[in-house]
Amino acid sequence: MAKSLVLNVTDEPLSVVSSQRALVLVLGERAETVHATGRIFRSEHLEFDEPSVVRLCRYVHVPRAHRRGFSRRGVLHRDGHRCQYCGSRAESVDHVVPRSRGGQHTWENVVAACRRCNTVKRDRLLEETGLRLRNEPRVPRLSTWFAVMAGSIPSVWEPYLDLVAGRTA
Repeated sequence: MAKSLVLNVTDEPLSVVSSQRALVLVLGERAETVHATGRIFRSEHLEFDEPSVVRLCRYVHVPRAHRRGFSRRGVLHRDGHRCQYCGSRAESVDHVVPRSRGGQHTWENVVAACRRCNTVKRDRLLEETGLRLRNEPRVPRLSTWFAVMAGSIPSVWEPYLDLVAGRTA
């Protein structure tokens, strides 16, 4: 199913929805099409361009605290599906400071890990294992979160995600 980027009136990216939902927003005059995919939606008597980017007609306030929810899928995407200890393919996540030792379940404490490294580390601290982190875990950029929601970022979305890259790094 094709996806569409939803922008606020200020061109700030808000969400990713199905292209069908984006078309409903446009037809209901709640949004306008900014970019179309070139594909066509057809009804019995009408044809509509499939929207790739839509801009809402009214401003929507979004609390910043709820922008990037924590998820296993998000951690794996942020880390490129690579173990942050050895660099091999990651299939799980690991708490850098184990929860049993007071570590939090947050972006800054969870990394992608392969099964072998996760087993070696168990519930120990890095100093106790000899393992080293390849990259410091951090809250992902906004564009990473949109890539997780959409599966990938179409090139027409990039200018809108770059607008906020400096504020979300």
